[in-house]
Amino acid sequence: MNFQPPAFESKIVAPGDLAARLAHLPRPLVFTNGCFDILHRGHVTLLAQARALGQSMLVAVNSDASVKRLGKGDERPVNALADRLAVMAALECVSLVTWFDEDTPIARILECRPDVLVKGGDWPVEKIVGSTEVSGRGGRVVSIPFIHQKSTTALLDKIRKL
Repeated sequence: MNFQPPAFESKIVAPGDLAARLAHLPRPLVFTNGCFDILHRGHVTLLAQARALGQSMLVAVNSDASVKRLGKGDERPVNALADRLAVMAALECVSLVTWFDEDTPIARILECRPDVLVKGGDWPVEKIVGSTEVSGRGGRVVSIPFIHQKSTTALLDKIRKL
């Protein structure tokens, strides 16, 4: 049998190709970002809630080097960028997924000009990278409160204790 790559793989877009792909997405466009190292219920709940704020959603994932610079531990990320992108792209609520190598996603935010910028409840709106730029253009910046108190760090700590 000749198997084709899964359709969701087409949602993974290199930063240089982003503008062309974004032009075909319906607006309002929601933007969020993160490491998404080990996807858990907290992540998928937040992503679904974020997507409900617009017609399309772009997720920008930290590159492996960017994750390492965040100081989450020498063993992070557990999953390589290509794997994290594929898992993210497989989610129904995600329209496109890309990545960034910088410490923040500001370059992707400026490139895609989202209508809605979203982060999880641990980020006050005024501290969300890109909030000034998005709100300055008339967009919304939203910090979604956590329903499920989950974290990849806590999950890894639990695994280490087994």
